[in-house]
Amino acid sequence: MFKTRIKFPVVTVTLVLAALLYVIWDQTRERPEPVDAGRFTDLQNNPVKLSTTVDWVITQVPSFCEQASDQSEKAQVSCVESAQTRTSTCRRGVYDRFPSVVASEAVFRDISITLINCLVQAPSS
Repeated sequence: MFKTRIKFPVVTVTLVLAALLYVIWDQTRERPEPVDAGRFTDLQNNPVKLSTTVDWVITQVPSFCEQASDQSEKAQVSCVESAQTRTSTCRRGVYDRFPSVVASEAVFRDISITLINCLVQAPSS
């Protein structure tokens, strides 16, 4: 009668293997050291990449939300979640607007203020 032939899912197997290789690569690569605030104290003699600065400011969001909210845990959680949804947009805005190397306190301050204003919205009255 009729013989049905099952095709081997080449595309699916290829995508699964690629994903598996990515996971293995991601698990084995070196993680950068966490940056502390002291790294930004002497920018003129020891400049920092813009991406490092942006990453550090974004890690400070929970603290910023705590300061900006009415101290209720619900408001803080909402602030952090809201900031997380804007992270990509805020990053793009900073990367488009500032130099790739932060070599002065003024530039660091401007980047920090710009990101904080973008990520942490003041509670509405």
